[in-house]
Amino acid sequence: MQIFNMDMLHIILDILLPPLTLIFLFLFYSFYLFIKLLNCDRKHLCVENVVGKVVLITGASSGIGEHVAYEYAKKGANLALVARREDRLQIVAETSQQLGSVDHLINNAGVSQTVLFEDFSQIQVANPIMDTNFWGSTYITYYAIPHLRQSKGKIVVITSAAAKIAIPVATIYSASKAALLGFYEALRIELNPDIQVTIVIPGLISTDMTTPEFIRHGSDCIVSEPVNRCAKAIFKGVCRGESYIEVPSWIKWFFLVKTMWPEVIVSIFNYSFLHFMKPYFKRD
Repeated sequence: MQIFNMDMLHIILDILLPPLTLIFLFLFYSFYLFIKLLNCDRKHLCVENVVGKVVLITGASSGIGEHVAYEYAKKGANLALVARREDRLQIVAETSQQLGSVDHLINNAGVSQTVLFEDFSQIQVANPIMDTNFWGSTYITYYAIPHLRQSKGKIVVITSAAAKIAIPVATIYSASKAALLGFYEALRIELNPDIQVTIVIPGLISTDMTTPEFIRHGSDCIVSEPVNRCAKAIFKGVCRGESYIEVPSWIKWFFLVKTMWPEVIVSIFNYSFLHFMKPYFKRD
């Protein structure tokens, strides 16, 4: 009897939820957009002043982390920069000091992947990708939370468009970024209202991770965002208290397409992979 009732419940939900969802979207989406517009105007008027605030940035020796450091330095923040390459990091620190250099934690450190999953010599070879991209952020967040709670600070995490639209030849990378997205969305609720969490979802940005090799394995028509423009958008969004920052802003429409018509995105990736990418990854 219980099994029958559960089956009936699922049947009823399958029948009722689609029309009820459409009715909800029709009746309430306009109201939602209006409220969001008002909230956007409020955020533009209430921009955080970061002068004198302590900002810890991981992965700060190049790319997004480097240029976000410059944006904070211009506004008078006190920077603590973390990276693996000490020589490159020293250059960033000196430049930041010239520009004017923990209330914000910027989790930016990450590594990429451009290899077919089946071509890993051993599955353990993929561990550093998850260790750096996921555990690297969560570990430092864990130890920073008590300090951020005292200062009513902010956590900023740099994920990737791959967290929402998985990329072929970047299976573990996509998984690590999806894990970040899920983790910080849940953590945001746990830390509310003491600590704000901003999730940055960049598309293809012109950084060291988008090397000529990566682009050669992809397509000649890839549109990438200049890293300094990306950093400015991140800094402004964080200071306005945005929950999500998509860079470039038009990439959010790809996410909408993925949500509403996932088959379209799958078809595009299947075609692109078969005709542009797979030939570069043929096994001997």
